[in-house]
Amino acid sequence: MKRENTRRIYVGGVAIGGGAEISVQSMCNTSTADATASLAQIRALGDAGCDIVRLAVPDMAAAAAMERIAAESPIPIVADIHFDYRLALECVKAGVHKIRINPGNIGGAERVRTVAEACGEKKIPIRIGVNSGSLEKDLLRKYGAPTAEAMVESAERHIAMLTDCGFEDICLSLKASDVPLTVAAYRLAAERFPYPLHVGVTEAGTSYMGLVQSAVGIGTVLNEGIGDTIRVSLTADPVEEIKAGISILKAAGLRRGGVKIVSCPTCGRTQIDLISTAREVEERLSGLERNITVAVMGCIVNGPGEAREADFGLAGGKGEAVLFKKGEIVSKVAERDMVSALLKLINEG
Repeated sequence: MKRENTRRIYVGGVAIGGGAEISVQSMCNTSTADATASLAQIRALGDAGCDIVRLAVPDMAAAAAMERIAAESPIPIVADIHFDYRLALECVKAGVHKIRINPGNIGGAERVRTVAEACGEKKIPIRIGVNSGSLEKDLLRKYGAPTAEAMVESAERHIAMLTDCGFEDICLSLKASDVPLTVAAYRLAAERFPYPLHVGVTEAGTSYMGLVQSAVGIGTVLNEGIGDTIRVSLTADPVEEIKAGISILKAAGLRRGGVKIVSCPTCGRTQIDLISTAREVEERLSGLERNITVAVMGCIVNGPGEAREADFGLAGGKGEAVLFKKGEIVSKVAERDMVSALLKLINEG
């Protein structure tokens, strides 16, 4: 797949764009003013594989907490600012690694210039976030509804407010809760702009529906070579966003590392408890950072063949299972012992 060659920016030590590995982001749902709670959640996100984390900064109490958060966070911090340019300036002083604003809602050209100059001095990039639900009224009148063209025109306005100040370290997002609209907006933005794109479906939904919508929306644009950093928005624990984001990147062939589980759907030929077996294997291997594929197959039709294609695998039969390693049969074990035997085989290498 040919990736779009966007400009490169740096969020702390994380490169975005210009061919860099696609990073995964999330957002804390703690009160930012509670630095201790926020840092605990950030560490959990970092442990799950999060590359960059964003925090809402609605007031000066939150801005004041950002100094400790930025200093102690194990991953780069983004300050999410709306309406009050002074919050952005405080967060720049606090040492955050990126600012997320909409230049059009922080109070005019001079205030935008003040923020742009402060960020430029510290080499802090700015993400312009365009959402279909908050488009300018004149654009809604012009296009009749939120459209990809309206979102891109909104982005052009915001970009111009920064580039007129000589600021170019820009990242751009164009999000909607509607998947086709999101995809269309990113396609058009990729044609128009040289800036790295932060990809996501906003307000995607619960851990189930949100994952489905995000996988379709984010996965579509990624497979077209569009996108430099992603966030899966879920009404769930933010750690679940990271797990989902990493899984989407792996499914798109854009990230390696960690265990890939291959398991078949159940059918009338299945003679072992495949659902619980596959879930147990996945859970017990979740922390293993080896780049391997493990197959958990439930019958004798496709099972042995698929298991042979994996690095390690089992294919179940009635009351027993055959274990494979690199395409070779290793042993036959009783059903009750098959998970522990498979894990032992994997641990032995």
